[in-house]
Amino acid sequence: MGEDGKEDDMKDTFGPAGEAEYFAPAETSQHGGRPSGMRHSIRPRRALARIADADTPREDTPAPSDLVKGSRRSLPDTDAPRWQELPEDDFGLRKQYEGHAPLVDFHRDGPLRRAFDLLRTRLRHTAQENRWTNIAIASPTSGCGNTFTAVNLALSLARVPSSRTMLMDFNLRNSGVADMLGMTPRGPMRDYLRGKTPMRDHIVRVGDTLALGLNEGAETDAAETLQDPDTDLTLSRMRAALRPELVLYDMPPMLEHDDVSAFLPQLDGVLLVSDGTQTMARQLVECERMLDGQVPLLGVILNRARASSIAKY
Repeated sequence: MGEDGKEDDMKDTFGPAGEAEYFAPAETSQHGGRPSGMRHSIRPRRALARIADADTPREDTPAPSDLVKGSRRSLPDTDAPRWQELPEDDFGLRKQYEGHAPLVDFHRDGPLRRAFDLLRTRLRHTAQENRWTNIAIASPTSGCGNTFTAVNLALSLARVPSSRTMLMDFNLRNSGVADMLGMTPRGPMRDYLRGKTPMRDHIVRVGDTLALGLNEGAETDAAETLQDPDTDLTLSRMRAALRPELVLYDMPPMLEHDDVSAFLPQLDGVLLVSDGTQTMARQLVECERMLDGQVPLLGVILNRARASSIAKY
């Protein structure tokens, strides 16, 4: 799925070893005529296997995202709303349904939905086993389709009954989540992260299982915002008040800015989206090197995979 909103072939690999492979059937896409599908093979990169094991918290140890790094993080926000108290909003998805962007909610029995549902289930299991909450969706360069992946994964997660999923648009330089969902942001994400806008005026809930943090405008000082101590405090209070199972962060390209590197201390894992028509192996290696020893690389999702690489069943 490119930045132009067209559906493309996708496959991914992530998670603990020993799982069976799943191959989505290829079918002709109504968005550009190319076959579409998604390949999943859950197996970790060997270079990160030992790191992932070492970072797995014990039952009596809080997850990385819950560790208190300073006294300010332990201060509760007494005015913060709880999950059901968040203001409600609706998707404006008519233009997406008419062809602007393929979303899983409109492909109830197609391979797109089945593929993201499998990705959802495997991610939930991996996160629950390791007590992880904060997952970034990133890419080496722009145009790889990580916003498409983040939005569809969030929609798929939100269909799990009694779950709580949050999607935060952290591509502060070039946001795309609101446009893909047909929604209007409530203001700049920067103002919320720095404490100028309260949570109830920025975070919205769609239904009972999905909450969104959208961004308005473009910020040139995104990396500085993401490593601001106020951002750490705001996100800690957000998680404490809303208690989400998973928080997905749609991030900017890793090799074009230092935004992802600046935000790594906040993350429990990263899903990397690559583009089969433009991403080079050396770029994936460079991204893995950036994450090595800091945050587990949960896997690589290959977008625009060649139809011949997607097995049928």
